[in-house]
Amino acid sequence: MSSLNDKLAAALSSREKRQIRRRLPVSASPVFPSADFTSNDYLSLATSSTLRTAFQHALSTAPQILGSGGSRLLVPTPAHLALESRLERFFGAEKALLFNSGFDANVAFFSAIPQPGDVILYDEHIHASVHDGMGASRVDSSSLIKFPHNSVVALKRSLRKLLHERDDLRDGRASAFVAVESLYSMDGTFAPLHEIVQCVEELLPKGNGYVIVDEAHATGIYGPQGRGMVAALGLEGRVLARLHTFGKALAGSGAAILTTELIRDYLLNYARPLIYTTTLTYANIIAVECAFDMLEDGSAEVLALHLLDLSRYFLELLRPHLQSVPPELLCLPGHLRADDHKDPTNTPSDPSFPPPTPIIPLLTPHPHSLAAHLASLPQPLFTKAITWPTVPVGTSRVRVCLHAGHTRDDVKKLVDGIADWLQAWLAREREVARQWLNVAEGEGVGAWMESKL
Repeated sequence: MSSLNDKLAAALSSREKRQIRRRLPVSASPVFPSADFTSNDYLSLATSSTLRTAFQHALSTAPQILGSGGSRLLVPTPAHLALESRLERFFGAEKALLFNSGFDANVAFFSAIPQPGDVILYDEHIHASVHDGMGASRVDSSSLIKFPHNSVVALKRSLRKLLHERDDLRDGRASAFVAVESLYSMDGTFAPLHEIVQCVEELLPKGNGYVIVDEAHATGIYGPQGRGMVAALGLEGRVLARLHTFGKALAGSGAAILTTELIRDYLLNYARPLIYTTTLTYANIIAVECAFDMLEDGSAEVLALHLLDLSRYFLELLRPHLQSVPPELLCLPGHLRADDHKDPTNTPSDPSFPPPTPIIPLLTPHPHSLAAHLASLPQPLFTKAITWPTVPVGTSRVRVCLHAGHTRDDVKKLVDGIADWLQAWLAREREVARQWLNVAEGEGVGAWMESKL
């Protein structure tokens, strides 16, 4: 075996021992939509007969459906330009630019737009694609500054420190970028966007502070006609760029950055993930157009309302089961633990923030056991165990993703399955404790401990 193979195999073996080795999910039988609690198909459009029929009809009448011919800079693609124009009108944006994925879009933006001497402040839970983009940027590593998740106080502290140390930021010669997600995919938490934007505007009055919002998991669900949280809060004109993806709630593929004409032009000239790749196929574009038809005609909004109602129902059913369970075994994150929980980012002017979320993490040190139990039920339910390095050490979880296609009965089956696992786990712990007590009483604690040494 070569030295390279030895090193690769050793790395994989290490992950195997720590139960963090990634593998492609495999199912011996089809995963029915009612049993799918792991995919990002939030609006269930991937299984929508309405969208399927519309897509098939559009394919049958479109002049081009196969391939795209190459890079956007190599061949004209009128369908792509038409979709970008539609996105500009729909989102109320100056310009839109398509990318093959949200990952590509984030890497493109953060590797190209921040200039030497600029700083990037980013939420500690920001997506890996932003990290890759920052790593490929011309910003010095000392100017890539992490702040605690959703902490506007910490963001202010970091900005004030930078302004104290750097006159180029104070006088507007350098720029500060703030990178956040509107809805975080692993935690189901919402960024306090209004407070973040206000903070940046107040501390950088020269206009050299820029907020970039990744709306990947909010697209189609929140805001008027599913335009996202930025639109829901009326912040469209106060953020530099928004990222919307098509591969989650919209059942397509690809993404778009909404930004200014100048930045779009700059990305066309300097964004390597855009320049050096074949663009989305015409069939991809057609599918996205059909999904936006459902956003615009209001049918997707009905699905979104049902989805958020299911989120409330899931928590309403689950919380009583957790009251008698040690939180070290299973618990909800802090922002979801109680009906009357008040999020610290609530403001008197916005008491309804945050809204319900379809992403609900079940925190447990035994995520593989819980996910395996749910998958082994007579009617299997599919969830995903998430561990480090995807989430921080000590925050392992089973990530539940609810879908508009679920019914209340589907959700109840999931909660019942979780409750069964809890009771079985606690019963095993009681049996182990009983056996230990029997041994200790029979032999004496001292003798028993001595026998174990």
